[in-house]
Amino acid sequence: MPSRTSEPETSTYEEPERALRTGRLGTPGLLFSVLAAGAPLMAVAGTMPTAFDATGVVGQPLLFLVLGVVLGLFAVGYAEMSRHVRNAGALYAYIARGLGPTAGACAAHGALVAYSALQVGVYGVFGFEVSSLLDTYRGVTIDWWVPALLAVALVGGLGRLRIGLNARVLGVLLLIEVALVVVFDLAALAKPATGRLSPHAFNPHALEHGSAGIALCFCVAAFIGFEQAPAYAEETGRPRVVVRRVLFLAVGLVTAFLALSSWALTLAAGPQDIVDSAQKQGSGLLFALAGKNLGTTFGDVLHVVFVTGAFAALLGLHNVVARYVFAMGRDGLLPAGFGRTSPTSGAPAAGSLFQTVVSVAVVAAFALTDRWPAGDPTAPVTHLFTWTGSVGVLGVVLLMAAASLAVIVFFVRRGEARAQLWRLLAAGAAGIALLGIAAYSVRQLPVLTGAGPDDALTWALPGIVVLALLVGLVYGLVLRARRPGAHAGIGLDEEACPVPGALPGPRGPGARESGRGTRL
Repeated sequence: MPSRTSEPETSTYEEPERALRTGRLGTPGLLFSVLAAGAPLMAVAGTMPTAFDATGVVGQPLLFLVLGVVLGLFAVGYAEMSRHVRNAGALYAYIARGLGPTAGACAAHGALVAYSALQVGVYGVFGFEVSSLLDTYRGVTIDWWVPALLAVALVGGLGRLRIGLNARVLGVLLLIEVALVVVFDLAALAKPATGRLSPHAFNPHALEHGSAGIALCFCVAAFIGFEQAPAYAEETGRPRVVVRRVLFLAVGLVTAFLALSSWALTLAAGPQDIVDSAQKQGSGLLFALAGKNLGTTFGDVLHVVFVTGAFAALLGLHNVVARYVFAMGRDGLLPAGFGRTSPTSGAPAAGSLFQTVVSVAVVAAFALTDRWPAGDPTAPVTHLFTWTGSVGVLGVVLLMAAASLAVIVFFVRRGEARAQLWRLLAAGAAGIALLGIAAYSVRQLPVLTGAGPDDALTWALPGIVVLALLVGLVYGLVLRARRPGAHAGIGLDEEACPVPGALPGPRGPGARESGRGTRL
């Protein structure tokens, strides 16, 4: 939530509108923002049943624990990097400082496409669920794209307001959805289908049947969101403390929540029956089990909260994309106009407008083809959400792997390899694991997207990520040749280069944090 302080908001930029306002977020507000973007209820109601259905693996809880360890290792180096670089570009800024400005430009365009894809895909789920609820409970039939476009407008409006207000909205929605899922989890623990608490889902033997590798690819999508914490670093009063704290809190809380909830699903349905139940119920599995154990009213309420949780994810992801666009505009990777904030709210208004326009365009494009193939009413989910989600998750996982390498190179170049040895080893292990997950995800795209083995999607979806990275690479090379000052400033700490395009001045490791402004 916003920090309460009487000190004036300041920035070292000569143009105040080129800096996000500090002191707007504390630990709770930042934590709510990143967790809401990860859509915990969508993970329980959507990702988990789909993984049970597609892979036949009962040991999902164990996989979530394994991924929690991997991402915990990633967070070790990532959090340490956040103490040295404060930039709304987050992933791409870290890559730029470690692997060079050109690599940063490449990563910036990849991140912009990946997070935009993740956000616009959720509009498909939101529109589909709202139209389904209206049809079921009110007998009103509307096309999915109507509520989707209304959500685009509302999210776009909220995105232009103070981040503190957004954090409050996200906090309320997040707490409601998590509380209801925890109630379901406790009910499943108290009354398992077999009459006893079975630890089978945590047994390595539970991974022997089905495809554990594909299940791992599904499960990693449920973690996406925690890595967004550094994107808000400029808006916290104490970024060196708050961002680091939120990263570890987010990884720990998400791991515990996902492992517990996936175990609860196996207990509620029965370890021997969970796969069959998922194949029969699909995305309705959670609501059916909740209705069975806690009554139909609770199941109906949970379904409604699923929609509000999707809206929270839309708002959280929108805010992240807006800040990436803002950082890219400030770094010369997009037109300079995007690198300015609203003089009234301090929000990256141009970045918010950018993502709103992109969302309208994508939703409209899919609305024109939402019945393809003919007679498929689930196209907003099976096409828009699944396709764009695959692009987004693949892009973010690749960027996280690159960020792990950037952390290692950054500290080695600073002569701190010995002092940071254990962090560098953790970053290396996480990077290798993430790269392996990304490679396996590409190989298994037909299963992940439901496409045929010869379908054009098997190369078109990863091709979008590759194309975005290539565009960024070319742009970075052109920028280095034509505007070396702007090129050298890509990803710098937001206080390091006050004049757009100017060469950055020297920075020493002895700089320190003071008050609300942070000097690294």
